[in-house]
Amino acid sequence: MRYDYPVIDCDVLVIGGGSAGAMAAIRAKEMDPGQRVVVFEKGEIKYSGCIARGMDALNIVAVPGISTPELYVESNGLACEGIMDEPVNYRMCERSWDLLKKLESWDVCFPLDEQGQHEVLQVHPKGRFCVTMKEPELKAILSERVLESGVRVLNRTMAVELLKNGGRVTGAIGMNVRTGEIIVCNAKAVILTAGGTARFGLPNNGYLYGVYDFPGNTGDGYCLAYKAGAELSGFEYTLIYYIIKDINAPLLYITLTRGANLLNAFGAHREKEHPSIKSMLLEHHEGRGPMRIIMSHLPERKIKEIEDILFTTERPVQERFFKGRDVDFRSGEIELWPTECFLCGGHGMTGVRVNEKAETAVPGLYAAGDTSLVARGHLSGAFVFGEISAESATEYAARTEAVELDRDQVSAFIMRRDSKLDQSGNPIPVEEFEYKVRRIINDYIVPPKNEYKLNNALWWMDRFRKELVELVRIGDVHDLFKAYEVENIIQCATMSATASKERKESRWGMWHFRHDYPDVNDREWMKHIVLSRGEALEDIKISHKEIIKM
Repeated sequence: MRYDYPVIDCDVLVIGGGSAGAMAAIRAKEMDPGQRVVVFEKGEIKYSGCIARGMDALNIVAVPGISTPELYVESNGLACEGIMDEPVNYRMCERSWDLLKKLESWDVCFPLDEQGQHEVLQVHPKGRFCVTMKEPELKAILSERVLESGVRVLNRTMAVELLKNGGRVTGAIGMNVRTGEIIVCNAKAVILTAGGTARFGLPNNGYLYGVYDFPGNTGDGYCLAYKAGAELSGFEYTLIYYIIKDINAPLLYITLTRGANLLNAFGAHREKEHPSIKSMLLEHHEGRGPMRIIMSHLPERKIKEIEDILFTTERPVQERFFKGRDVDFRSGEIELWPTECFLCGGHGMTGVRVNEKAETAVPGLYAAGDTSLVARGHLSGAFVFGEISAESATEYAARTEAVELDRDQVSAFIMRRDSKLDQSGNPIPVEEFEYKVRRIINDYIVPPKNEYKLNNALWWMDRFRKELVELVRIGDVHDLFKAYEVENIIQCATMSATASKERKESRWGMWHFRHDYPDVNDREWMKHIVLSRGEALEDIKISHKEIIKM
């Protein structure tokens, strides 16, 4: 029988070419230059992922003589209010200093003072871990090393299904988001680094892609893992940031640690050293917002330093944005506002459960970055567990025999894809449908939550699952790949509502606040809410797992 799709074989397949994925690919080649490493990247690896350009800090580093992994575990445990597995976070911080030195050897810029010391800021509840970085080309540096190492990168390729043989993951089906062409990768090991669910709640401005994290992140990694049988947790941690109104870009630590003032709507000053997103959200919802940043009192050199970071290293589009708003940092103010709701392992506590080796519950499947659950790991967690996942996947691939491709799995997927393409006569554009799905997420899943709202969310997601087939028009390849993304958003919303309904308490401030259970209940709920797949995709199994201590 003749098949009209290419098949490539490799040892390690990395799904997602952001910070964690790039580091995983590099490390896999360092471990064994002769092994075949492939990356499926949904965008263009040079500028993809949450760190699409540069970065101003490496968030978690145990600098010798300043901090320790033990102190970090204690500090992050406070930030997570106890819902944190200690070994994975310890392992991440334990390797953080070596990671920084490795990045420096790649000419990533970490500024030094006159004594040759790094600037280390306190942005955690205890200890100083945040090391200043000044590298506007961070992602380009990473992507260049990926390509130079001989990794095969397939840009514009969305992973749409994992392949399995028995209980083991053996590769993935990819789809080119521009041509619709299918490509199949037969792999000994697979690493999921496809980000979180940035496109989840709808931003206040209504713009589908105006989100805080990379807008291509639609929960693909979560859904691939879930369908393959992995365990997930933290979906009740519905994260909302408090950041620049309408552009949702980083700002707080960059400005406040350099002397800017944080004021509420009535001119009252807020804390500068460690501003709490949770407390600012609460103040906003109590009617004392919006908060704003004032820099008019700062000397010119400080303002220029802040502008340099914001306009070159972080997100260069900010310069055009502020000019368009007639905002001059020397005289004006920067208005802050709640972002859309999103799910994320790096900034938050949502993801695929992994151990210290980045192993999931499914043999041959690993996870890192925002896809994995290394609570509040940020960029350090993405880099370190990107490396760890590559080390584990390389070792697994070396001792594992490749299996013959199961063509029936691919054929079944192609049939399902073709049935979507048959929806060209349906009346509703996929963009309009996505808008409604995410508006309903805002209505029923965004905190404050209660049983009634969460039940309504689950009812709506069941309905949307049917309407995506019966009503949504798929007229071309662009519509097709957007339909897959919306399918993932719906699945993530279902998991979020399910986990939120199960955790009958309030925790993490506004990120899981239930009016019907307004208090923290450590006695009953100091544990993980774990989700896994039942017989059908919509059949989500719930279990509870104890917190893992050192």
